[in-house]
Amino acid sequence: MPLPEGVSRREPASAPPSSRWARRVLQIGVPVAVLAGIVVVVSARGPVVRTTLTVRKDLEQHIVASGRVRVPTRVQVASQVSGLIVAVAAVEGQHVRAGDLLVRIDDAEALAALSQAKAAVAQARARVDQLRRVGAIVTTEALRQAHTSVERAESELARAQTFAKAGGIAQTELDEAVRAVDIARAQRAVAEAQQVSSSPLGADSRIALAALHTAEAQLQGAEVRLAHTRVVALQDGVILTRSCEPGDVVPASQTLLTLAADGDTQLFFQADERDIGSIAVGQKAVAAADGYPQQVFDAAVLYIAPSIDPQRGSVEVRLGVVSPPAFLRPEMTVSIDLTVGAVAQARTLASNALRGATTAAPWVYAVEDGRIARHDVTLGLRGEGAVEIVDGLDDGAEIVVPDGRVLTDGQRVRPERE
Repeated sequence: MPLPEGVSRREPASAPPSSRWARRVLQIGVPVAVLAGIVVVVSARGPVVRTTLTVRKDLEQHIVASGRVRVPTRVQVASQVSGLIVAVAAVEGQHVRAGDLLVRIDDAEALAALSQAKAAVAQARARVDQLRRVGAIVTTEALRQAHTSVERAESELARAQTFAKAGGIAQTELDEAVRAVDIARAQRAVAEAQQVSSSPLGADSRIALAALHTAEAQLQGAEVRLAHTRVVALQDGVILTRSCEPGDVVPASQTLLTLAADGDTQLFFQADERDIGSIAVGQKAVAAADGYPQQVFDAAVLYIAPSIDPQRGSVEVRLGVVSPPAFLRPEMTVSIDLTVGAVAQARTLASNALRGATTAAPWVYAVEDGRIARHDVTLGLRGEGAVEIVDGLDDGAEIVVPDGRVLTDGQRVRPERE
């Protein structure tokens, strides 16, 4: 804006340089000093740390593992004789009953041997019957005749001796009469021996009976060999594998079928040897087949192997299924959730607040009066996301959650609860 006529503008005098510098120092220094004071105060109070509290709640410890449906008894079905397979009556997956025909082997030779053995038995039995019936009659009659011959010869000898004393006959006739008596007596001895031999306890009877028993044993052997040509199921079960077909020529003892015998349904899994102390017979579990994850069923520990697998550092655990679902099959993969411990209203701490959890001496940092204090703790059950504190902390203790920063015992901190 122009000045009135006769009036001139007056410029202010310039401020000294030192005064301007002082004002700038003052403008910068005051905020810095305030900030430094804040930093000092904050540092004195310590860093902010996340914390959590120990609380009382019910706690369970579980072992979750992958296992399989166990076959209680796996039977390798084989033939006891070699031969040509003429029929296979079982297929994989088929349920069979004890006595059901599984495989039939050509039995022509076995049938011929059985017929021959039956004929031998019939012949031996006829010989025994002959001795018991006809032989007894013949030997008895022969003995009776022998006695009669002896009596007649002895009577003739007595008469000859009487005549010989009177000089009525020659000596040769007397000698002939003596020989006739000896012959008759010898024949009687033979007849007696034959009668004894043909009696039930005689030698002929014993030989005939022995021959009959031998023939009967051979018949039993032939029947067994014929039975071996029919491979049958010895117990109820399911056919797992079939490795033979009609027309195959198989040697004895070669596996033809694999049978999973019926029995109580069981599961098994390999537990880490570090968990052995917490697993016990009778503990409850729930399981689900991988193919049917929504259908959960109950199980319980039946058996813990007495030895450790040195290669894997594990122990086999078997579980019985209370009410097995119909879809379970041998060797099916299942997921097992085993409850190995439970404590009602246990003093617990979040697992992520524990330090040295995998060591023999776990510990925590607690906040007490605004400062850190180290506490060694004794653990009990280890649940999902929480652990039981048996000793070392009180209820409601405020524990620092590790976040990677290095803290020291006694350090002042500002807790901020999760």
